[in-house]
Amino acid sequence: MHEDLTIATPATATGPTRTLIVDDNPVVRTGLRSLLESSAEIEIVGEAADGVLAESMVHSLRPDVVLLDVRMPRRDGVQTARAIAGETTVIMLTFTDEPEHIRAALAAGASGYLVHGSFDASTLVHTVRQAALGAGAFSRQALEAIRDIRAPHDPAEERRERQRRFDLSDRQGELMALIAQGMSNAEIARELYLAEKTVKNHVNAIFAKLVVTSRSEAIAVWLGTRAQG
Repeated sequence: MHEDLTIATPATATGPTRTLIVDDNPVVRTGLRSLLESSAEIEIVGEAADGVLAESMVHSLRPDVVLLDVRMPRRDGVQTARAIAGETTVIMLTFTDEPEHIRAALAAGASGYLVHGSFDASTLVHTVRQAALGAGAFSRQALEAIRDIRAPHDPAEERRERQRRFDLSDRQGELMALIAQGMSNAEIARELYLAEKTVKNHVNAIFAKLVVTSRSEAIAVWLGTRAQG
């Protein structure tokens, strides 16, 4: 897996993942199609060059995952994500790593944010497959930008403040801070010298308190880029 990409892997998918590619650049669309079609695990159901067409195709084609550019004509990626996130899994896939775009995309319902150049073909396929199951996927640039949006002067105090806000225990706050760094359950278990099953139980409890169902949603709520519930 590409070292610049962080993916939380919840399960193993079965059957091809139906994917819609949305980008106003035909060269980019062709390149993404080529990367994804190298695997039998992905089925490309269509391409769109703008957000208006993308929304229409989501309604008619019902893709599992939409790869969505940020800057497009007629309707940009953030507006489009807001319109379709309730019907499909949205991963922003773009050249833009500006913090305000990342924050806006997550608030609009995107489950991940990838920056071109941070993945290879196998990693992209794995990312799309896992996204359909609820995993978040973030390029290293995106994670850094998210953290920079509200970088605290005192990280420990900021974490305690968030713990109080969401009624988390000290241990749960510690785990959530590591989740926000893009760490998987296995990595957190090694970091904190816990059993992976114990970490999973804590994560489930955290999700219940944050009223979320995925790591990407938990990160967005924890960092304040999306409202709770």
